[in-house]
Amino acid sequence: MTVQTAAFGTYQAIGNREDLSNEIYTISPTDTPLMSLAGRGKASAKTHEWQTDALATAVTTNAQLEGDVIVGSAATPTVRLVNYCQISYKDVVVTNTQEAVNKAGRSSEVAYQTAKRLKELKRDMESVLCANQRGVAGATGTARKLRSLGAFLNYNSARYTGSTSGTKGKDSTAPTSATGAPTDAGNTRAFTELLLKTALADVYSSGGDAEWIMVGPHNKQVLSTFTGRSSSREVVPKNVIQAAADMYASDYGDVKIFPNRFSRDREVIIGQSDMVKVAYLRPPTIKDLAVTGDSTRKFIVTEFTLEVGNPQAFGGVFDVNTSS
Repeated sequence: MTVQTAAFGTYQAIGNREDLSNEIYTISPTDTPLMSLAGRGKASAKTHEWQTDALATAVTTNAQLEGDVIVGSAATPTVRLVNYCQISYKDVVVTNTQEAVNKAGRSSEVAYQTAKRLKELKRDMESVLCANQRGVAGATGTARKLRSLGAFLNYNSARYTGSTSGTKGKDSTAPTSATGAPTDAGNTRAFTELLLKTALADVYSSGGDAEWIMVGPHNKQVLSTFTGRSSSREVVPKNVIQAAADMYASDYGDVKIFPNRFSRDREVIIGQSDMVKVAYLRPPTIKDLAVTGDSTRKFIVTEFTLEVGNPQAFGGVFDVNTSS
């Protein structure tokens, strides 16, 4: 085909309007499963503390004499646990010119960027709560850091040879020290149903009532192949392939399965929602910063920590493969 001689087209035109959609598409996930599963608590100091207790071990020898003289028995004191409040923030700086010009997809750049930073802050919080981070008390020039969930879980946990807790953790330093945390094994192994069953049995024996299992993307697929769900019956349309499990039918009750993009894929966490809280010294708050130039400045700050009511209610399988 031949182009008409002297035809004036879009390649020569200067004044054509651009075709810019009024939608902004963001793929980054904003779901935060652990924060959703955990309760919300209140902290009143930068060092947050709580207590745990347990009943005496049940015995079969509690048979007493008639008319026996009662001799007082020693009481076991509570155990005090501690965590530190971590400060996290995001800031927004938008020039006043950018706020004034006509924009696609948002009327206010300040409002758009502020909403975006709030979501980013929430993702940061989920990431640190799911980490294996040791607590840091902080000092002048040193930021405080909270002790994350993975760092509490030395109880009822199947760990691989080479980790600090051995093959099944009962580390006595786990509960009280905010700076304690297990060390990852140098190698990983396959995530198997036997490992999961062992961890669930340990949680039950410790007095916990497992409600959920939180896994990363790879091991969510592995868990879906386990036979613990074979006792369930569900109606699936003929044009649907059922390849996922959202519930694990264990010997101790049904346990919900939650995939978490922010989890460490090498960890499979077993938890109980009423035993974990995100405690806020300062809930997320938006503040206006002082004007220092021809721009609008915002500051979004929170100070929070993790309260693991009793670590013995939790368990998990650690040091598992993160790919096939």
